[in-house]
Amino acid sequence: MLSHEQIWNAIDRLAERHGYSASGLARRAGLDATSFNRSKRVGADGRKRWPSTESVSKVLAATGSSLDEFLRLIEAREIPARTMVPLIGLTQAGAGRLFTDEGMPTGGAGWEEIEFPDLGEERAFALEIQGDSMLPLFRDGDVLIVSPTASVRKGDRVVVRLHGGEVLAKELKRRTARTVELASLNPEHEDRVLNLGEIAWMARVMWVRQ
Repeated sequence: MLSHEQIWNAIDRLAERHGYSASGLARRAGLDATSFNRSKRVGADGRKRWPSTESVSKVLAATGSSLDEFLRLIEAREIPARTMVPLIGLTQAGAGRLFTDEGMPTGGAGWEEIEFPDLGEERAFALEIQGDSMLPLFRDGDVLIVSPTASVRKGDRVVVRLHGGEVLAKELKRRTARTVELASLNPEHEDRVLNLGEIAWMARVMWVRQ
């Protein structure tokens, strides 16, 4: 059974994972900045106030999080441990020998590090968005935490690096034995259909820090 405290703690944890305060997350989701204030979680008469399903839906959309991820935050007993993950700019990710064949950073020149919640068994790194090609979902300066070891399903947002060096951030639309269809996040950019042989690696976007 879900408790009032579990639901609100999950919203706090979601905000923390994406670098927001509770009020910052509310603003990002298009809600009143005070919507998630602690003072509003209990009424003047002492009755508990619950976030609406509409509010939860909006914060999930604003952070690019899935319902499964939110449910895991509800079940969490404490704020996740933090770790250091490698960071590089998205436009730099296509240059040179920066990744292994498995899609993990080689380290060394060009890579920095940032602190982020530990993903447990999943291996991850960070890519900083540069420019406006990912609008309206991802903005210049947003940081994508991606994992090439996480399973990828239809509808997941992914980063794909081609053998030729091009790096794409899109949504997985369909995958067959020979091709991968990617939907563009920006309506001004075309969808792509790629042969599997063109793809060096594909990593699932786990979180976005804005």
